[in-house]
Amino acid sequence: IAVLQIVKESQQQHGLRHGDFQRYRGYCSRRLRRLRKTLNFKMGNRHKFTGKKVTEEILSDNRYLLLILMDAERAWSYAMQLKQEANTEPRKRFHLLSRLRKAVKHAEELERLCESNRVDAKTKLEAQAYMAYLTGMLRFEHQEWKAAMEAFNKCKTIYEKLANAFTEEQAVLYNQRVEEISPNIRYCAYNIGDQSAMNELMQMRLRSGGTEGLLAEKLEALITQTRAKQAATMSEVEWRGRTVPVKIDKVRIFLLGLADNEAAIVQAENEETKERLFESLLSECRDAIQAVREDLKPDQKQREHSLENDSGKVSNIQYLHSYLTYIKLSTAIKRNESMAKSLQKALLQQQRSEEDGKRTPRPQDLIRLYDIILQNLVELTQLPGLEEDKNFQKEIGLKTLVYKAYRCFFIAQSYVLVKKWSEALVLYERVLKYAREVQSGAGAYTNSLKELPDVQDLITQVNAEKYSLQAAAILDANDTHEAESPSQVKDGKPLSERFETFCLDPSLVSKQVSLVHFPPGFQPIPCKPLFFDLALNHVAFPPLEDKVEQKAKSGLTGYIKGIFGFKS
Repeated sequence: IAVLQIVKESQQQHGLRHGDFQRYRGYCSRRLRRLRKTLNFKMGNRHKFTGKKVTEEILSDNRYLLLILMDAERAWSYAMQLKQEANTEPRKRFHLLSRLRKAVKHAEELERLCESNRVDAKTKLEAQAYMAYLTGMLRFEHQEWKAAMEAFNKCKTIYEKLANAFTEEQAVLYNQRVEEISPNIRYCAYNIGDQSAMNELMQMRLRSGGTEGLLAEKLEALITQTRAKQAATMSEVEWRGRTVPVKIDKVRIFLLGLADNEAAIVQAENEETKERLFESLLSECRDAIQAVREDLKPDQKQREHSLENDSGKVSNIQYLHSYLTYIKLSTAIKRNESMAKSLQKALLQQQRSEEDGKRTPRPQDLIRLYDIILQNLVELTQLPGLEEDKNFQKEIGLKTLVYKAYRCFFIAQSYVLVKKWSEALVLYERVLKYAREVQSGAGAYTNSLKELPDVQDLITQVNAEKYSLQAAAILDANDTHEAESPSQVKDGKPLSERFETFCLDPSLVSKQVSLVHFPPGFQPIPCKPLFFDLALNHVAFPPLEDKVEQKAKSGLTGYIKGIFGFKS
């Protein structure tokens, strides 16, 4: 069996990609149950437990080895889960060590079974390396540095030999495992007494942008401790001709590690690592600023008094706060500029070969980045203690012009995409104006502008883009004129209504040809006539007065007269 490949695939697919050891432990338990059921290797029934052991005699299927491997992985994942919980509940550390010992026991059993003649040489070596790895982790937790270092070295040696013996594709996993345990080996060497290992550990951490796994917390604590020892000798810092005392330990530690972090960012191998290092540096900088800000609050009255006495000169603690804020904003500008460069490369690659199904970068993304950079530059000009520094203000002004030029350039590019040629041409002229202002005022500030993008390259690119834009505008105007020629205009009328007009209509040979209006429109028709009796207004009716009087005389008197025969 390929021990390391099985372990890595299972871990990546079932929780460890996100550090979820509990999910991986559940997966190991379920897989063990499936394996026992498939092999008919059950531990009794639901009423009674009957322990069974995998022996060399029944080793007829490689799934028996998987049983022991999953047992070891289940114990190891439980130990790593308890390690996460032990940060808040220290008592769980004892359970953690117990589960690690259980994992080592299963790994020793796997190594013993692999000594059988039925097992190939590669599996034997992988089982030995797996057992050495778990043993090293157990000794590491016990802080038995020498024993842990020997176990890790044995594991490293085996995996290096396996990597050399197979193809490059198969060697990737072995090399990854070697890279994982190398920091552990250096940490053990440091604790044994090798002081040079400390520098190597810091370089490993900086190159990778932070360690993961068993060593992470210990290494961070060790680096902080080492810097704290160096910080004891640091008492002041000089910036822009002014020396400021540094009394806060957190600030001392940050300033000592600043040069190492910046060097690691420059040496970063890829953009992902560089981005992670930038975030780490900004996080440390924010913590240092927060520490200074807490000291600023009780010092408020004293700072106001010093401002009055020193004729506007800020206090030392306020100047230190400005210095740290300058570092934070400058780092944020460098990070955004690095992201902008990677997006520009992506835009160039997109123009050369477009890929379907992926979200491609747009000029609007770069505009947003340059907006943030310009906002950071505005904040730099407002730092307390630097308002009267004319050189600083002039330097920031030149940097602002450079980034404004690049921002205008990408706004122009976005207008080109929607064929707004006039607006794009005006913006290109604005880019040239900013660039010439930078060139005319950069005389004494050439050194400070070296890290910025070269405006001469931008001028060359803008001149080329202007010619391309003019050509595209002319072609677009010709296409519009041709599209509006009467021979190709389609006014939407059906064929039955435009027999007298020639028109190139490709829809006539398609399935959705327009011959007549259907359904037809409504047309007016005469409705049924209405008759009005106008003669009624001219008819004279006979008088009815006599009828009305006779009716008025009727009643009780008329009734009595009628009975007795009296008639009127």
